[in-house]
Amino acid sequence: MIQSFLDSCKSIAVVVTAAMLFSCKDGYKRVGDEAKKQIFPQGVAKNFVLTYTEIPEKITSEDTGSSKVMAILSGPIRNDFENLIFPHQTFPEGLFVEIFNDKNERTTIEADFGILYSATGVVDLKGNVIIKSDDGKKLETPQLYYDRSNEWAFTQEKFKFTNPEDGTVMDGKGMDIKKDLSIMKAHKTFGLMLIKEEKEDD
Repeated sequence: MIQSFLDSCKSIAVVVTAAMLFSCKDGYKRVGDEAKKQIFPQGVAKNFVLTYTEIPEKITSEDTGSSKVMAILSGPIRNDFENLIFPHQTFPEGLFVEIFNDKNERTTIEADFGILYSATGVVDLKGNVIIKSDDGKKLETPQLYYDRSNEWAFTQEKFKFTNPEDGTVMDGKGMDIKKDLSIMKAHKTFGLMLIKEEKEDD
């Protein structure tokens, strides 16, 4: 009698458990990449040209001083995210920069993709980055960071540096350089590098 009662209880427990399993719905909301919050730019400029100028001397409201062009930035698309906590601008289809020094000598920088971080003044350039100076020097690398305030560029990637003045080509990995390619510190060099020896006067 007791055994049959226990068997009945077990049967009821199995039926109730099975019913609960089949009646439960999955109420857990799964989140993944599709649930990421989408961020849209506050403005998009197409085929843009931005000119950065500087006034050499302080002028008053009655003066007619002229400004000097310091840099020209152009490209197919510029996305403006300046309204975010960490303001920045993106150039998803590449950019071309022309920088002018005090002698009006031009250095150009081009890349397939770029991000300008407004708070730090650092530009992250990616994809076929090429810097050319006014005297023909050329630096090629897949990624480069450019610090606008210090006029200094650096990379941890492989690079190729061509100097037509002395006919040298240097391959390496990691470097620091001034914007006009005048001062360079290579972290590691490899391959063949030709260096001209200066002749001593007799």
